[in-house]
Amino acid sequence: MKISTKGRYGLTIMIELAKSYGDGPVSLKTIARENHLSEHYLEQLVAPLRNASLVKSIRGAYGGYMLAKEPDQITAGDVIRILEGPITPVEGIEDEEPAKQALWIRIRDAVKNVLDTTTLEDLMKYGDGESQEPYMFYI
Repeated sequence: MKISTKGRYGLTIMIELAKSYGDGPVSLKTIARENHLSEHYLEQLVAPLRNASLVKSIRGAYGGYMLAKEPDQITAGDVIRILEGPITPVEGIEDEEPAKQALWIRIRDAVKNVLDTTTLEDLMKYGDGESQEPYMFYI
């Protein structure tokens, strides 16, 4: 499985919103400018996140987006599944011989575990340097 820019930039949006959690809405223009990304592309990515109730939009001159839940309640897996689809290393696992099938399942489960146990709060703290040790991902 390869995570595309949809997943990567979607996580960027969510981490930026997590950093501003409780401070009001953040515009996509601000996120795009600070991360050197296309605002138009971010607009395309935020729609499914809004439809999945992970973010909410605030209209008006001082509007923008904010997280719909606390940063420790949203995982990287939530974001990746919405933007990328199911997490699977290969298609058609059920058609593989048992030894290979077991390998693909172990890989899938390891990736799912990392994504589902890593919250936006974890990613936000790591990015701000609050964590004394690097965040370790075990696969």
